[in-house]
Amino acid sequence: MRQGVAFYLARNLFCRSFSSLSPHPLHVCVVGSGPAGFYSAEKILKAHQNARVDIIDRLPTPFGLVRSGVAPDHPETKIVINQFSRVALNDRCSFFGNVTLGSAVSLYELRELYHVVVLAYGAESDRNLGIPGEDLAGVYSAREFVWWYNGHPDCSHLSPDLKSSDTVVVLGQGNVALDVARVLLQQTTELAKTDIASHALAALEESSVRKVYLVGRRGPAQAACTAKELRELLDAIYFLRSAKRGSILEYPNDSQAKSNTGIKDLNVHIKEADLHTTPVDEEVLKNNRIQRRVYELLSKAALSGSSCPSSSQRELHFVFFRKPDHFIPSDDNNGHVAGVHFEKTVLQEVGDSGKQIAVGTGQFEDLRCGMVLKSIGYKSVPVDGLPFDGHKGIVPNIQGRVINNVSDGATQIEKGLYVVGWLKRGPTGIIATNLYCAEETVSSISEDLDQGVFASGIGSQKAGREGLLQLLDGRNCKYVPFSGWERIDCEEKRLGSLRNKPREKLTTWKDLLKVAAE
Repeated sequence: MRQGVAFYLARNLFCRSFSSLSPHPLHVCVVGSGPAGFYSAEKILKAHQNARVDIIDRLPTPFGLVRSGVAPDHPETKIVINQFSRVALNDRCSFFGNVTLGSAVSLYELRELYHVVVLAYGAESDRNLGIPGEDLAGVYSAREFVWWYNGHPDCSHLSPDLKSSDTVVVLGQGNVALDVARVLLQQTTELAKTDIASHALAALEESSVRKVYLVGRRGPAQAACTAKELRELLDAIYFLRSAKRGSILEYPNDSQAKSNTGIKDLNVHIKEADLHTTPVDEEVLKNNRIQRRVYELLSKAALSGSSCPSSSQRELHFVFFRKPDHFIPSDDNNGHVAGVHFEKTVLQEVGDSGKQIAVGTGQFEDLRCGMVLKSIGYKSVPVDGLPFDGHKGIVPNIQGRVINNVSDGATQIEKGLYVVGWLKRGPTGIIATNLYCAEETVSSISEDLDQGVFASGIGSQKAGREGLLQLLDGRNCKYVPFSGWERIDCEEKRLGSLRNKPREKLTTWKDLLKVAAE
């Protein structure tokens, strides 16, 4: 009994001293420098005064989707970079860019070097539809297209054909779908004032695209975008309601519209018939304020006052109750997409769950286009030594603690290994969602420290940053410190000032690494 009490007191004394007064630092490695990674690093530094946090990222540039995912015409969203920069400049924090988990360093090695490893590398792949023609030229994921216009070095070579057709189909109706539609239809004189990549601006200036179709499997009551993003788009365009109820391809001139205050000569088309709701829809809208607001905005768009559109106007079509059956190849067999074959759908309730799924009706129609963007979701990828749920696309976890299946359905917690962000919960939410997600994960880390979960591992000191530096040096891995990013930042801003832009992004690995090393 006395031994048990003595152990308990010693353990708690050790944990308290380790988290506050211990001369031995708490070595933490955060893998991924997007919002989830930086929010986690910030909270760890605040909660544990002896913590030493190293942030590694495979890119030479930090900030993840804030840099490569946020639309160029949303500079206010990128202000959070200032907060993240202050974290990186903390004396107890270091940034290691151009370091890839799985090749430059393994997860096993990081766990040997650090007391705590927080995985925050997000989702850098895409979900597939698994339908015929998905590999045709001209079929891209929305992620690839977003990375292309945002200057991500992995997609600067993409070169989408924007000249051969006036129509683009976007599969999906979430915020990313709205972003790509807006970029495709926005006046390039407006985009030229942003930090859009120069190769994308040049292609958009010569673009023939005048129509974008946003296609969803379900109805407006289930639209996946947020009210804020939708309102921004709808407040800035002409609204056009079709009086034709059948085909999704034809609209008469005696339609409805609203004054344009943002995107010049743009109409959005929504069929009033698609606004019909089921009793289940009504219950969902009653209990979900966000979804109700989205539905109200779409309804307002369909019911706005009349106007006669001119032939020069660009068109944005919201198309509901359609699912892609296959992609249509061009007639000349050049391997390029020429359209999408859609099946009409209806909503069917799953038992008494209140959930509705889209099921096919056996009725089909084609929508011709020259390019398709699949905005159906990002997907995380696993690394060696990491438990991973391939179906959900996440790392199994309990409040950020990584868990592993051992046998007979039993699980065990992987001590010292945590997850945050999209890798933890899936590719959902906005930037601020990662703040709350990080709070939960860091709270779990603190609880584990207080409860002595790390006691046996921390008894032997970890090498931390020094060990990582030795490992990278031994492998001749030229990492980019935060000072290297600051050189990139200064050069991009200098180049941007020459074109009256906030920055001119460096878009190749070669240029980024060259400037970082100068």
